[in-house]
Amino acid sequence: MTRQLVRDAMVPDPHALDASSSARDAGESLSRDAVRAVLVTENGALVGVVTRKTLVREVVANGRDPERTTLGEIAEEPNATVEAAMNLDDAFAFLEEHDYERVPVVEDGKLVGVLSRSGVQRRLAEDEPPEDLIEV
Repeated sequence: MTRQLVRDAMVPDPHALDASSSARDAGESLSRDAVRAVLVTENGALVGVVTRKTLVREVVANGRDPERTTLGEIAEEPNATVEAAMNLDDAFAFLEEHDYERVPVVEDGKLVGVLSRSGVQRRLAEDEPPEDLIEV
């Protein structure tokens, strides 16, 4: 069995907005049901995350103009990231330990993907031998 890495199970090239994008741009992305957070990059490097909660706290509650407020001004550090070259079993244990559903994947500081717990489970299950081949 070959050693699987995070890069083998991640969703590559995730949608991200540049730090110079407006809070309104993030709001448009977050208005889609499937989008829970906007990844914020600068020159390809992950610089933060913006959620609906971030927009309410940093823009709406403070009376800031969403057109003129940049994501670089309001982005929060991600709770965690994983490296693309990390062992997939270790990454799964990390997700489980911290109860994360998904985390950004970086390589040399650059955002390269997103790893989800369900994606890891599917990938690891693909590598398990069929039950009839397992010796008891």
